[in-house]
Amino acid sequence: MRFRRAFDEEPELNLIPLIDVLLIVLIFLAVSTSYSRFAELQITLPSANAAQPMVQPNEINVAVTADGRYAIERQLLATNDVKSFAETLRTASKGSDTAVLIINADAQAPHQAVIGVMEAARLAGIVRISFATQRTDGGK
Repeated sequence: MRFRRAFDEEPELNLIPLIDVLLIVLIFLAVSTSYSRFAELQITLPSANAAQPMVQPNEINVAVTADGRYAIERQLLATNDVKSFAETLRTASKGSDTAVLIINADAQAPHQAVIGVMEAARLAGIVRISFATQRTDGGK
């Protein structure tokens, strides 16, 4: 006896109720969102006449060449010893605790040379250190 197989139907996924629910949620969000801007507030911002400070901070420019030599204020130093360089920095800072050390290191300078400048600054008591960089063509 030959029995007929039951007709296999593919299960159907009805997306219409899902789309209806998503549209209701979208409408609810669009209606409940406030589009007010802070620019519409009537506020008066304070103003100030900023002038250049009369006292410039004590800046010490240190350059590190590509071969690892040091220069202070464009004067090339004879030695690369950290301790003697720290003494030179202490003299250049004139004992000021507000001195700012600006490190201008060549891109090819050894990492150890830059660390040597930072160590000499620590030994000289200079705590404010800044690195000079160059803006690339893409960074506007």
